[in-house]
Amino acid sequence: MPPKSPWLVTPKPNPAAPRRLVCFPHAGGSASFYRTWAQYLDPAAVELQIVQYPGRESRIAEPLVGSMAELAPAVAEVLRAEAGRETVLFGHSMGAAVAYEVLRILEAQQVPHVNRLCVSGRKLSGHPGEASARPLSDTELVASMNALGGTQTGVLDDPDLRAMVLPIIRNDYHLIDTYRPDPAAAPLTAEVVALTGDADPRVDAAQMKEWAGVTTGAFSVHVFPGGHFYLADHAAELARIATALG
Repeated sequence: MPPKSPWLVTPKPNPAAPRRLVCFPHAGGSASFYRTWAQYLDPAAVELQIVQYPGRESRIAEPLVGSMAELAPAVAEVLRAEAGRETVLFGHSMGAAVAYEVLRILEAQQVPHVNRLCVSGRKLSGHPGEASARPLSDTELVASMNALGGTQTGVLDDPDLRAMVLPIIRNDYHLIDTYRPDPAAAPLTAEVVALTGDADPRVDAAQMKEWAGVTTGAFSVHVFPGGHFYLADHAAELARIATALG
């Protein structure tokens, strides 16, 4: 068995499970965001693995990763090391872009077992009208977080937590704001499933359909009630969609 990687958190380890669901957190997010999803999966059939970006939770002492060009290959290398079983990737917001880039690398390396990519709450083209080439100020970060909602906004009232969290969010926002998907990228062959909330201020169902163009495989869109962090109220259904047998 390969040594445990700090890149992956596994709430209920079962390497004998024939399938795995690998989840990618949003900007400023960490592995704990998806931990509860394990209760919605059959542990004998599907092992939940959650990507833990450096600089948070168990990796708090490690330097943050500031570019997609560094982040995606590092995650792909870890996933390739355990590529012998059927794998589904699920990413929300920034995590959707990271999961997409990871799958591009794996398919280019002819890793055959990733057969579904679930992208949530992010346009394929990102948000170029809002992108900034410079890191955001504290005021800009707080305004953006408040606009999107989510459980993390509550930490902003505590000065110590705020001082710890804002550098992580600033790093991730800058990473995703400076990221641009390659328009000449070879199409994927995996199935792509796009998901969003019907009141998300940054993306709608029509924009999520852009993801159809990244694959020659099957494509579908699912819309749920809720805003950018609609996931909190629909985790069971999302886990079911992500791991449904094709």
